[in-house]
Amino acid sequence: MKLNRHPNPVLLPDSQSPWECYNVFNPGVLYANGLFHMVYRAQGLDWVSRLGYAVSADGIHWNRLKNPIMEPASPEESRGLEDPRIVEIEGTYYMTYTAYGSVYKGSGQPTHAGGGILPMIARSQNLITWERIGPIVVGEDNKDHVLFPKKIGGKYVALHRRWPKVWIAYSDDLIHWPSDQMFPIYGPRPENPWDSRSVGNNGVPIETEHGWIVLNHAYDENKVYKIGVVLLDLDDPTKVIHRPKEPIFWPEELWELRGDVPNVVFSCANPVVHDTVYVFYGGGDHVIGLATCTLSELVDYARFG
Repeated sequence: MKLNRHPNPVLLPDSQSPWECYNVFNPGVLYANGLFHMVYRAQGLDWVSRLGYAVSADGIHWNRLKNPIMEPASPEESRGLEDPRIVEIEGTYYMTYTAYGSVYKGSGQPTHAGGGILPMIARSQNLITWERIGPIVVGEDNKDHVLFPKKIGGKYVALHRRWPKVWIAYSDDLIHWPSDQMFPIYGPRPENPWDSRSVGNNGVPIETEHGWIVLNHAYDENKVYKIGVVLLDLDDPTKVIHRPKEPIFWPEELWELRGDVPNVVFSCANPVVHDTVYVFYGGGDHVIGLATCTLSELVDYARFG
């Protein structure tokens, strides 16, 4: 299986904008009320990542706000807000994003050179104004976190990346994430070339009758980012039902092979609309691309690939 790539990027940097003139990439996208709503990461003249908003009727042609909807508001975010992922749970929108800052909030020595990383959660009623809730963990290089679109066993559930593995975490309130309710569920496969070095989560898990379909990203020793699939148990997503060995998408176009970071297709969004899975991704950390497949095709591959 391979995703069908749209021939051109769907969103480009705005050369006239001081905050998004260099790169727009790694968007979170949610489909609601007949529209695609995108929150995307952008970099401009100061190279600090901010979050912008765009809306589309078809997922291809976008209208965006002139100003960012979120920008650094504390020393913990001073170097940028990165890689948003959006979900709706019980009528409220939630966004996970990575805060990159100049202040280290952990104990001992930081695990990431140059400052602190926080896997943050925020909430909204309108997708434009966001209230920060707080981080899942502090004091470690932990990112690629995403919420499941519903409670499981009465708890909020998140996937996060405690390098080099993907972990799962449970919470009663989205504020407290007890360490005894965090478990590793899968990691790199040294014998498998494309995901032998590192793995991380992509967009919101997709609920199907056969399990949760999770798109992930991974890279090898050459740091070529590719996209794969993992199928998790519906009632107990700590259990991996199946994990196909081959990727479903990889860099091929010039704007993926080159860019601010070369050889990257990095997705934070895979909304399903009328049986079509829309995979929005950052190409080369520079532009935003789109690839699609049918949900039935993805389910079959997740089960039997």
